[in-house]
Formats: sequence, C-alpha cells, structure tokens
Amino acid sequence: MGKKSDMRSGDGEPSAQIVGALLGLQDAVVTWMSRARQRVIQGLTVFSIVFLLLWISAFLYGSFYYSYMPLAAFSTPVHYHYRTDCESPASFLCSYPMANISLMRNKKHVLTFGQAYEMSLQLDMPDSPANQELGMLMIKTTCFSGKGGQVASSARSARQLLSASSSRFSMFRYRSELLRSLGTLLFLPAFLTGVSEQKQVLEVELFSDYTDDPYLPSVTVVIEILSNKVQIYSSQLNVHAHFTGIRYFLFKFPLLSALVGVSSNFVFLSLLFVLSYVKLLLNEDWAPVQLRTDGGRNINQEDHSNAAGGTAELVGPRM
Repeated sequence: MGKKSDMRSGDGEPSAQIVGALLGLQDAVVTWMSRARQRVIQGLTVFSIVFLLLWISAFLYGSFYYSYMPLAAFSTPVHYHYRTDCESPASFLCSYPMANISLMRNKKHVLTFGQAYEMSLQLDMPDSPANQELGMLMIKTTCFSGKGGQVASSARSARQLLSASSSRFSMFRYRSELLRSLGTLLFLPAFLTGVSEQKQVLEVELFSDYTDDPYLPSVTVVIEILSNKVQIYSSQLNVHAHFTGIRYFLFKFPLLSALVGVSSNFVFLSLLFVLSYVKLLLNEDWAPVQLRTDGGRNINQEDHSNAAGGTAELVGPRM
C-alpha cells in the first residue's frame, strides 16, 4: 500500500508542474497581449493627435494664405464699340473705339487695396495696309469708382513705350514688299489651313504701378483707342501684381513657405497641447492630497464634536 501511494504521489508531481507551467505561460501570454494592446492604443492615440495637429496647422496656413495673398494675375477680353448716332451723314462712326471693363468678379473686387499692379493691353491686329499707315497709336485708360467718379487716368503712346521696355511692341515693324511676299509663300500652307495668321501683337503698358484706393475702389476701366481707322482682331486686358516682402516670398516659394508655415503652426499647437496635458496631470496629482487633508480635517472636527457632546452629557446629570 505504501508503494502504491508513493507511486501516485510521484505521478501527481509532474502533472502539477505541467499545470503550473501552463498557468504561467497563460499569465505571460495574457500579460504580453495586454501590454501589446496598450502599446497599440497608445500608438493610435499619438498618431491621431499628431494627425489632428497637422490638419489644424495646414488649415490655419491655408486660411492665412487665402486671406492675405491677393490675385496674382487677372485677364479679361476687351470688346470695343463705336457711337453711330452721328449728326453728319458723311461719317458713320462718331467716336473712337471704346471698351468698358468691369473689375468685379462674383461681386468682389479683383484689385486688393494697397497692392501695386501693372496693367497692360494686348492687341492682336492684322498686318494690313491700313494698320501699317497708322503709325503711332494713342490709348487712353480711365478708372472709375462705383459712384461714377474718376479714380485714375492714363494716356499712353505705343511709340513712347518702346523706350521704356524693348519687350513691348510700339508699332508695326516695317517689312518690304519682297519680305512680305517671301513670308507669304513660306507660310502659305499654314495660312491656307488657318494654323497661322498674318497679324502682329502689340502690347501697351497702361499703368506701371497702380494702387487701388480703399476709399474709392476702382470698379470699371474705360479704354479708348484714339484712332477710328484701327483694325483689331482681338484685345485683352492683363493685370499683374507686383509682390514685395512676405507676399513675394509666399508667391515665389510656395512649397517652402507652406512647409515653414505648417511647421510653425504644428510646433506652436504641440507646445500648447503638451502644456495643457502637463497641467491636467498636475491637477490630478494634487487632487488626492487635498482630499486627504480635507478628510483629516473632517475627522478632527468630528472628534472635537464628540468630545464636547460627551462632556455635556456628563455635566447634565450632576446638575
């Protein structure tokens, strides 16, 4: 009987060890899974916070860029008209070609107050004998406010602009009859198919440094060509902004400025978040201490009240 009990006890010891090892392995797996879950939750929390801060930083920079940066360039076609209510029957056209151009888009001003702009007029004109005989063209430009008052006026000569900038055409370039004939023969297939046209492009600078007045903003521009014999295919008004300072940096280096702006916003928001989180942790650390001190004060007050009540009871019967 003793040998059988010893054998049973010997068989039970390995089974108990196996069960203990399995329980330890289970505890280790549970501990590892809980730690891994905590790491995943912490990683997702950090990623969410960083993504949110980056999104807010990009939104703040985009809002600043949209509100601070004006329109860099603006182009619109120019359509001319003549007056035909002539008193003299000998002349059908009573005025020079004139165009009225609006500087409003979606009920908003195209020009930003305090920003310098360059206005130029591009003329596509046929290379015809009539235009060759015109010589110097005079173009008058007038800006009007919403109340109809004259804001600015400019009268520019196309020939005078040639001395200011060589990139602007002042007048039709002279070509002899032989050169015209050779050019026509050379580009005859392009002329016949409509790929090219016999025309010249004339660009006239109307305002080199125009700044809109915030008290009298320009609403319309009136352009008048002081010649009733001019022939024009099409015309276009071009407005370009001259940026300086921060606007120049934002316009010339958009990627670098966006990187600097978003990074600055992200650092500032991260600093605010860290300070707020530290303050919250400090408040949580101080709260239990205050509760303990308040609890001790309450216990002391209860002890004093109990002692006072006991003395009152002892004094009462003696009287």
